[in-house]
Amino acid sequence: MTQRRTFVLVDGENIDATLGNSLLGRRPAPEERPRWERVTQFIEEGWGQPVNGLFFLNASNGHLPTPFIQALLAMNYRPVPLSGRADEKVVDIGIQRTLDALVDHDDADVVLVSHDADFVDQMRNLIDGRREVALIGFKEFMSQQLNALGVKVFDLEEDVRAFNAPLPRVKIIPLTQFDPEVFLR
Repeated sequence: MTQRRTFVLVDGENIDATLGNSLLGRRPAPEERPRWERVTQFIEEGWGQPVNGLFFLNASNGHLPTPFIQALLAMNYRPVPLSGRADEKVVDIGIQRTLDALVDHDDADVVLVSHDADFVDQMRNLIDGRREVALIGFKEFMSQQLNALGVKVFDLEEDVRAFNAPLPRVKIIPLTQFDPEVFLR
Protein backbone atom coordinates (compact mmCIF):
# COMPACT_ATOMS: atom_id res chain seq x y z
CA MET A 1 0.00 0.00 0.00
CA THR A 2 1.30 3.44 -0.94
CA GLN A 3 1.62 6.04 1.80
CA ARG A 4 -0.63 9.08 1.41
CA ARG A 5 1.14 12.27 0.50
CA THR A 6 0.23 15.81 -0.30
CA PHE A 7 1.17 17.69 -3.43
CA VAL A 8 1.53 21.44 -2.98
CA LEU A 9 1.33 23.21 -6.34
CA VAL A 10 2.64 26.77 -6.23
CA ASP A 11 1.59 29.38 -8.78
CA GLY A 12 4.49 31.67 -7.93
CA GLU A 13 3.57 34.22 -10.61
CA ASN A 14 0.09 34.66 -9.15
CA ILE A 15 1.28 35.02 -5.55
CA ASP A 16 4.07 37.41 -6.58
CA ALA A 17 1.69 39.53 -8.69
CA THR A 18 -0.87 39.72 -5.88
CA LEU A 19 1.79 40.61 -3.36
CA GLY A 20 3.36 43.24 -5.61
CA ASN A 21 0.34 44.77 -7.34
CA SER A 22 -2.37 44.47 -4.71
CA LEU A 23 -0.53 44.70 -1.40
CA LEU A 24 2.76 46.54 -1.87
CA GLY A 25 2.12 48.55 -5.04
CA ARG A 26 5.59 47.64 -6.30
CA ARG A 27 7.80 44.65 -7.01
CA PRO A 28 8.41 42.80 -3.73
CA ALA A 29 11.94 42.82 -2.35
CA PRO A 30 13.41 39.37 -1.63
CA GLU A 31 12.85 39.77 2.12
CA GLU A 32 9.16 40.59 1.48
CA ARG A 33 8.46 37.37 -0.40
CA PRO A 34 7.01 34.27 1.24
CA ARG A 35 9.31 31.80 2.93
CA TRP A 36 8.23 28.90 0.74
CA GLU A 37 9.57 26.20 3.05
CA ARG A 38 6.98 27.29 5.62
CA VAL A 39 4.18 26.38 3.21
CA THR A 40 5.20 22.74 2.87
CA GLN A 41 6.10 22.56 6.59
CA PHE A 42 2.66 23.93 7.53
CA ILE A 43 0.86 21.30 5.44
CA GLU A 44 3.15 18.46 6.51
CA GLU A 45 2.64 19.26 10.20
CA GLY A 46 -1.08 19.91 9.83
CA TRP A 47 -1.93 16.88 7.72
CA GLY A 48 0.67 14.50 9.17
CA GLN A 49 2.03 13.12 5.92
CA PRO A 50 4.86 13.74 3.47
CA VAL A 51 4.60 16.74 1.16
CA ASN A 52 5.86 17.13 -2.38
CA GLY A 53 6.22 20.79 -3.32
CA LEU A 54 5.99 21.67 -7.01
CA PHE A 55 6.87 25.26 -7.89
CA PHE A 56 5.78 26.28 -11.39
CA LEU A 57 7.89 28.87 -13.22
CA ASN A 58 7.60 30.59 -16.58
CA ALA A 59 10.88 29.95 -18.39
CA SER A 60 9.66 31.07 -21.83
CA ASN A 61 12.49 33.59 -22.04
CA GLY A 62 14.93 30.68 -22.22
CA HIS A 63 16.63 31.45 -18.92
CA LEU A 64 16.41 29.78 -15.55
CA PRO A 65 16.68 31.96 -12.45
CA THR A 66 19.52 29.79 -11.13
CA PRO A 67 19.77 31.26 -7.61
CA PHE A 68 16.01 30.88 -7.13
CA ILE A 69 16.03 27.34 -8.55
CA GLN A 70 18.84 26.42 -6.14
CA ALA A 71 16.88 27.93 -3.24
CA LEU A 72 13.77 25.93 -4.21
CA LEU A 73 15.79 22.73 -4.40
CA ALA A 74 17.30 23.45 -0.97
CA MET A 75 13.73 23.77 0.39
CA ASN A 76 12.83 20.39 -1.16
CA TYR A 77 10.63 21.86 -3.89
CA ARG A 78 10.74 20.48 -7.41
CA PRO A 79 10.97 23.44 -9.77
CA VAL A 80 8.78 23.04 -12.85
CA PRO A 81 10.21 25.53 -15.39
CA LEU A 82 7.88 25.64 -18.39
CA SER A 83 8.15 27.43 -21.70
CA GLY A 84 5.70 28.12 -24.46
CA ARG A 85 4.42 30.65 -26.94
CA ALA A 86 3.91 34.26 -25.90
CA ASP A 87 0.13 33.81 -26.02
CA GLU A 88 0.19 30.80 -23.66
CA LYS A 89 -0.18 31.06 -19.89
CA VAL A 90 2.42 28.34 -19.41
CA VAL A 91 2.29 28.26 -15.60
CA ASP A 92 -1.50 28.01 -15.57
CA ILE A 93 -1.51 25.30 -18.24
CA GLY A 94 1.15 23.32 -16.39
CA ILE A 95 -0.76 23.52 -13.12
CA GLN A 96 -4.04 22.60 -14.84
CA ARG A 97 -2.45 19.54 -16.42
CA THR A 98 -0.92 18.49 -13.10
CA LEU A 99 -4.24 18.89 -11.27
CA ASP A 100 -5.91 16.81 -14.01
CA ALA A 101 -3.25 14.09 -13.61
CA LEU A 102 -3.70 14.04 -9.82
CA VAL A 103 -7.32 12.89 -10.22
CA ASP A 104 -5.94 9.39 -10.95
CA HIS A 105 -3.69 9.39 -7.87
CA ASP A 106 -5.95 8.13 -5.08
CA ASP A 107 -3.09 8.37 -2.57
CA ALA A 108 -2.63 12.11 -3.12
CA ASP A 109 -4.06 15.08 -1.29
CA VAL A 110 -3.74 18.45 -3.00
CA VAL A 111 -3.02 22.04 -1.98
CA LEU A 112 -3.06 24.81 -4.58
CA VAL A 113 -1.20 28.02 -3.76
CA SER A 114 -2.93 30.57 -6.00
CA HIS A 115 -5.89 32.94 -6.15
CA ASP A 116 -6.60 32.20 -9.83
CA ALA A 117 -10.05 31.13 -11.01
CA ASP A 118 -8.41 29.38 -13.99
CA PHE A 119 -8.08 26.28 -11.77
CA VAL A 120 -11.70 25.93 -10.62
CA ASP A 121 -12.65 23.05 -12.92
CA GLN A 122 -9.52 21.05 -12.10
CA MET A 123 -9.92 21.63 -8.34
CA ARG A 124 -13.60 20.66 -8.51
CA ASN A 125 -12.59 17.35 -10.11
CA LEU A 126 -10.35 16.59 -7.12
CA ILE A 127 -13.12 17.02 -4.56
CA ASP A 128 -14.21 13.42 -4.26
CA GLY A 129 -14.60 12.77 -0.53
CA ARG A 130 -11.48 10.57 -0.48
CA ARG A 131 -8.82 13.23 -0.42
CA GLU A 132 -7.98 16.49 1.31
CA VAL A 133 -8.11 19.48 -1.03
CA ALA A 134 -7.19 23.00 0.06
CA LEU A 135 -6.12 26.44 -1.10
CA ILE A 136 -3.43 28.77 0.21
CA GLY A 137 -3.24 32.47 -0.57
CA PHE A 138 -4.40 35.81 0.73
CA LYS A 139 -8.02 35.21 1.68
CA GLU A 140 -9.21 38.64 0.57
CA PHE A 141 -7.83 38.08 -2.95
CA MET A 142 -9.00 34.48 -3.41
CA SER A 143 -11.19 34.06 -6.48
CA GLN A 144 -14.88 33.84 -5.58
CA GLN A 145 -15.11 30.77 -7.82
CA LEU A 146 -12.37 29.04 -5.82
CA ASN A 147 -14.02 30.06 -2.54
CA ALA A 148 -17.29 28.60 -3.80
CA LEU A 149 -15.69 25.13 -3.98
CA GLY A 150 -16.06 24.89 -0.20
CA VAL A 151 -12.55 23.56 0.46
CA LYS A 152 -10.25 24.69 3.28
CA VAL A 153 -8.57 28.02 2.62
CA PHE A 154 -5.41 28.84 4.54
CA ASP A 155 -4.13 32.40 4.65
CA LEU A 156 -0.51 32.63 3.55
CA GLU A 157 0.34 35.25 6.16
CA GLU A 158 -1.96 34.51 9.10
CA ASP A 159 -2.29 30.70 9.02
CA VAL A 160 0.93 29.62 7.31
CA ARG A 161 3.03 32.48 8.74
CA ALA A 162 5.10 32.54 5.56
CA PHE A 163 6.38 36.10 6.01
CA ASN A 164 9.03 37.54 8.30
CA ALA A 165 7.30 40.91 8.65
CA PRO A 166 3.63 41.98 8.66
CA LEU A 167 2.15 42.91 5.30
CA PRO A 168 0.18 46.14 4.74
CA ARG A 169 -3.18 44.39 4.35
CA VAL A 170 -6.63 45.86 4.75
CA LYS A 171 -9.08 43.12 5.65
CA ILE A 172 -12.24 42.55 7.63
CA ILE A 173 -11.52 42.02 11.32
CA PRO A 174 -13.99 40.00 13.39
CA LEU A 175 -14.82 42.08 16.46
CA THR A 176 -13.75 39.19 18.70
CA GLN A 177 -10.24 39.51 17.23
CA PHE A 178 -10.05 43.30 17.12
CA ASP A 179 -7.07 44.74 19.00
CA PRO A 180 -7.11 48.55 18.94
CA GLU A 181 -3.44 48.61 19.96
CA VAL A 182 -2.54 47.42 16.45
CA PHE A 183 -3.97 50.70 15.12
CA LEU A 184 -2.33 52.85 17.78
CA ARG A 185 1.25 51.94 16.85
